[in-house]
Amino acid sequence: MSFDYDLFVIGGGSGGVRAARIAASEHGARVALAEEYRMGGTCVIRGCVPKKLMVYASAVPSIIEEVRGYGWSAETGSFDWGAFRTKLDAELDRLEAIYRRGQENAGVTVFDSRATVIGPHEVRLADGSVKSAKHILVAVGGRPFVPDFAGAEHVITSNDIFKLDTLPKRVLIVGGGYIACEFACILHGLGVKVVQYNRSPLLRSFDTEARDLIVDQMAARGIEIHTGVVVQSIEKRGETRVVTCSRGCVEEFDQVLYATGRVPNTDGLGLEAAGVQLAPNGAVTVDEWSQTNVPSIYAVGDVTDRIQLTPVAIREGHAFADTVFGATPRKVDHDLVASAVFTQPEFGTCGLTEDEARARGPVEVYVSTFKPMKTSFAGAPDRVMMKLVVEKETQVVLGCHIVAPDAGEMIQMVAIAMKMGATKAQFDATVAVHPTMAEELVTMRTPVRHA
Repeated sequence: MSFDYDLFVIGGGSGGVRAARIAASEHGARVALAEEYRMGGTCVIRGCVPKKLMVYASAVPSIIEEVRGYGWSAETGSFDWGAFRTKLDAELDRLEAIYRRGQENAGVTVFDSRATVIGPHEVRLADGSVKSAKHILVAVGGRPFVPDFAGAEHVITSNDIFKLDTLPKRVLIVGGGYIACEFACILHGLGVKVVQYNRSPLLRSFDTEARDLIVDQMAARGIEIHTGVVVQSIEKRGETRVVTCSRGCVEEFDQVLYATGRVPNTDGLGLEAAGVQLAPNGAVTVDEWSQTNVPSIYAVGDVTDRIQLTPVAIREGHAFADTVFGATPRKVDHDLVASAVFTQPEFGTCGLTEDEARARGPVEVYVSTFKPMKTSFAGAPDRVMMKLVVEKETQVVLGCHIVAPDAGEMIQMVAIAMKMGATKAQFDATVAVHPTMAEELVTMRTPVRHA
């Protein structure tokens, strides 16, 4: 059978563009890619990149406070959201152009269109045209989830936050995951009064000890946190959102940001009609090769709901291209994937939480909590934490959790050692770099508890 393309990729995010580029440029495949919004996907356009730039902007007030502690005369001044957003938009345009050029230079045909699956080897574009391909890769990512309740149409999500004309004076953030907590810290740092609601403890999927330290410091900085509370309804009165909660409280906000999780973006994609098996939450079910139950259809990235991280999607897309078009079968190892949460303080984590490790067997736990030299000298009350969770029998480090400035930078390096199966003795044998915060990772000699 003759096909228009060897590969048709649906989705121009991190996983899709990597798979398309590698298949075309390195393995000589005839590749097409369809993206209905903007090249670059969630991470580049409305996720990691703009969020991290907002993190940098929001940290300036605390930096100014710190430099005064070092003898400098400095004032914070006011934040110009319009100026920042103009520069942010230009940066995203620049990055999108790079992504597009990368596809074109690799020989990928790009369709700026929505595409849906209509069979094992066919997709339909928004203009009604049908394209055939030997293989189809679904890489459409995920989208923010907003539950159904009275007034849900009056909320915004993380997709909208970067496009606000003005910053709200008072915002309610609903949710307790990393996205909710990151934006609570960002908006607070930009001068917004932030209130956060969640039905359960914040950051509950992370290590409890690390989570508690982060949440305590968020509250100490002035973020008003309420757990065990659910929004019942929202009424819009002019530009004000009147929120009624499950405790009977009624409060007014300029904006309500929902960050209550993300769901795979498979609605209306035609996958079920094409025979592709989906999980109850809409995720595409795949095997270890990212292949669906329909042999010609594959999926990578957040749409598979394995690990929702950009570098994971990139690895999956690259491995798919090498396996299918490069005759180099390669699986992605989803074990010991490090991640960072860009709250203030920042959080870096890799491996098992203490509770997860305890469930597997006896462990030793090493923890050091202290005031770092830099902020302590400036008079700030901030504390940092270094934590290692060690399997008692083998002494292999099962988990590392860091709450500290630049924790994401530190955990990247620790993850290399953990991926190599490093033991506590090997951490101990490493000479410390002094004076640094990270030296605590190799100087903790006595466990604080056994479990």
